[in-house]
Amino acid sequence: MDQRKPVTTARIKKMKEDGIPISVVTAYDYPSARLADEAGVDVILVGDSLGNVVLGYESTIPVTLEDMIYHTRAVARAANSAFVVTDLPFMTYHGGIDETLNAVARIMREGAKAVKLEGGEEIAPTVEKIVKAGVPVMGHVGLTPQSLYQIGGYKVQGKSAAQAEKLLRDAKALEQAGAFSIVLELVTEEVAAYMTRELSIPTIGIGSGAGCDGQVLVFHDLLQYAPAAKPKKFVKAYANIGEQIREGIARYVKEVKERTFPSSQYAFQSDRDVLDYLNEND
Repeated sequence: MDQRKPVTTARIKKMKEDGIPISVVTAYDYPSARLADEAGVDVILVGDSLGNVVLGYESTIPVTLEDMIYHTRAVARAANSAFVVTDLPFMTYHGGIDETLNAVARIMREGAKAVKLEGGEEIAPTVEKIVKAGVPVMGHVGLTPQSLYQIGGYKVQGKSAAQAEKLLRDAKALEQAGAFSIVLELVTEEVAAYMTRELSIPTIGIGSGAGCDGQVLVFHDLLQYAPAAKPKKFVKAYANIGEQIREGIARYVKEVKERTFPSSQYAFQSDRDVLDYLNEND
């Protein structure tokens, strides 16, 4: 049984102060979240990347609020100690604040402990209102997948002085608005390390180097669980369960075709009187 104390925003901030790296895994369902929690992950992110990873979309944009609520419900049931953060999906926090707070409330009622929003200065007022409503907010700057078409693709951020300045300005705005941490996605290593030093709240890197206060990878990526795809430069694979799954299913298909499964050890036998009845009526 997991005896760890539940992770809180206060503990996450204290980890930065004490120089303790923060581990984050993006997971979307009960079994993966349960395994991540039992492995000692500090934060489980229910990411809208579920659109790409488990729903088969080309981007996160088609993901709906209902999708996020459904997956949050499953993950929250599994997390005993890990802190659960859920993404607000595309265009659910760019309208009226009442609509935004309603979306936040629906997610929080399913067991999330915080929400994550993409963007910088432009969404800082919204972040401030969510925080004032009593909900912890994780920010997200750098590559923001919900703005993929505006950015022009999956491009590394912070490659110019102007970009670096904008990234820090965005992060500072989120910090000032009350965010308890910020994801830095595909930011150059040097800029991400500089931002981490300049911010009082933890940074969680994905493809942004070792200078961040923590790191996040997707469950399916780090275990090579997803169907074969072009490897991401920033992903280290710690297992290849996808290949094991394919091989296992292939063996099953072969044995079914050969009629070697199920053998008698995987079936149930009738009593003698039933066998006699069957023989009499055969």
